[in-house]
Amino acid sequence: MDVDKLNRDFALIADKINELDELDYNDERYDDLEEELHDLEDAFIEEFGADLEEAIALVHDEFCPDNEVLLPIAYFAKNYIRNQKDNQGRYSYDVEYGEGVPVQVDDFPDQEVRLVLVPGPTRLIVTVGNTAKQVAWRAK
Repeated sequence: MDVDKLNRDFALIADKINELDELDYNDERYDDLEEELHDLEDAFIEEFGADLEEAIALVHDEFCPDNEVLLPIAYFAKNYIRNQKDNQGRYSYDVEYGEGVPVQVDDFPDQEVRLVLVPGPTRLIVTVGNTAKQVAWRAK
């Protein structure tokens, strides 16, 4: 897997998700932007989907084995926080709590636990409630 390309392509998707999130459904640009996003997602899944599904399955096995593994795009956030650039000119990203796919984790029976894919670098983050985030997997 070309991790640099994965990170670049995922960052483009994150920026497109953010751009779309800022528009109202009635905005004349909304449908075109949504179509662009779907095209980017389709190409991304075609190229990296199998590798991402494998990584997600490993995280599921560790944290939430009773939950079904979904397609990687299900783990995308509805909005990404774009942070500052690194020394190579690439942005890093983060997410708010509450983003991603809810999962049942035996160690946290009374907590909202979610898995979310985040770019810059590409990683799968486990969030617990509104207080804890842990990187469960990072693309290498």
